[in-house]
Amino acid sequence: MVKLQDILYKVHLKQVHGSTDIDVAAIEIDSRKVSAGCIFVAIRGAKTDGHHFIEKAVSEGAIAIVCEEIPASFSDTVTYLQVNNAQEAVAYMANNFYGEPSKKIKLVGVTGTNGKTTIATVLFKLFTQLGYKCGLISTVQNQVADKIIPATHTTPDAVSLNALLNQMYEEGCSHVFMECSSHAIHQHRITGLHFTGGLFSNITHDHLDYHKTFEEYIRVKKRFFDELPSSAFAISNSDDKRGEVMLQNTHAKKYLYSLKTTASFKGKILENALTGLVMLVNDKEVHFRLIGEFNAYNLLAVYGAAVCLGEESETALTALSLLSGAEGRFDYSISSGLVIGIVDYAHTPDALENVLMTIKKLRKGHEQIITVVGCGGDRDKAKRPIMAQTACDLSDRVILTSDNPRSEDPSAILHDMEQGLTSAAKRKYISIVDRKEAIKTAVSFANREDIILVAGKGHEKYQDIKGVKYAFDDKEILREMFELLGK
Repeated sequence: MVKLQDILYKVHLKQVHGSTDIDVAAIEIDSRKVSAGCIFVAIRGAKTDGHHFIEKAVSEGAIAIVCEEIPASFSDTVTYLQVNNAQEAVAYMANNFYGEPSKKIKLVGVTGTNGKTTIATVLFKLFTQLGYKCGLISTVQNQVADKIIPATHTTPDAVSLNALLNQMYEEGCSHVFMECSSHAIHQHRITGLHFTGGLFSNITHDHLDYHKTFEEYIRVKKRFFDELPSSAFAISNSDDKRGEVMLQNTHAKKYLYSLKTTASFKGKILENALTGLVMLVNDKEVHFRLIGEFNAYNLLAVYGAAVCLGEESETALTALSLLSGAEGRFDYSISSGLVIGIVDYAHTPDALENVLMTIKKLRKGHEQIITVVGCGGDRDKAKRPIMAQTACDLSDRVILTSDNPRSEDPSAILHDMEQGLTSAAKRKYISIVDRKEAIKTAVSFANREDIILVAGKGHEKYQDIKGVKYAFDDKEILREMFELLGK
């Protein structure tokens, strides 16, 4: 048990009704999980407002309520704490409740639009290979050493996150590598955490359904670096036009990585093939298993972090040369008929362009590039026509299909995508709502050595339709269709 007064450090309180000298069993932001001795924090979300469930939380045994508005009537046996921002308050409280676990480990955060999962995952694999016990918090999965915990969000809520970091510390992890999404930064999920270092990959058009403007999206990403302590390191991609802007106001030690200009961590691609990348990294020639220019950037970021975390340059590069990337990121296989299938999470115009440009560079010249791509429902609509046009610009044939339509009509999403197509692009594409049928059609189009890209879902093992998650794995479906059609 922890005293309420002991977990209020850094919390900005407006009013307190009741005693803070009480024992707290747990902190909950979901009223359905409240039990005797809990604090319930009322969060205003996009779809629900926790303030509506205060009375329910009290009836379930909550001993304290943290809220932005004190209810009109309240119980004399419950402590009420009014705050300006409940999301920020719960982050500090969770951090304090679990004994500031991020200060007991080396926590490295990775932010940016594309590349976060690969950078975090390869860092986890690298430091595991180097003999450390590590934790991973990513879009694909959370991992405590070799124990896998399924991920529901890119970055968990503040209570779950601090509980997970504490679990990692208690199980002996010395290093934890974590994706920090713009939602997590904006919603204070990572507020109060002590970062040893932060990495920036790039920033492109994404999440404008949430942030409303690109400028706001950039500002939120930058806030992560602005709040790093002077003891931390901050590594940014200087080839991204906003890479150096990210570090302008940081107190951390600044480092840059680049393929194009002088930087602390400088790379040059010597060879880019399906067998991997051959690169000069700070004048040392290294063969990596990862493929594509976008992965060259990811590898430089990982290498930079390893050096900043105290690893010898050659030791880090040797270990890095043995590693594969994250599941569902340029995840390729070759059928018995020598058709190449690639599954990738690319769900932004920039990510899709990167993957397709990589494929174009890898092909010998005569192979078709056949792309299957959709856009998620209830998400940024502005990118839909751009995604469709990008696919058509860089592919020989395109099949527009469902991604995770969520609450939207998939046909309406496809209609939005089609609005971006030029006359030339319209000659290249067809629309098939059913994703499995779309993948089957792509395979039927393919001849020996053609390349099929199935983009958008990557590692995901489900398709989200009208609130139900149906089992769906792009890699499995692709493999099944290769066998079914004898390709």
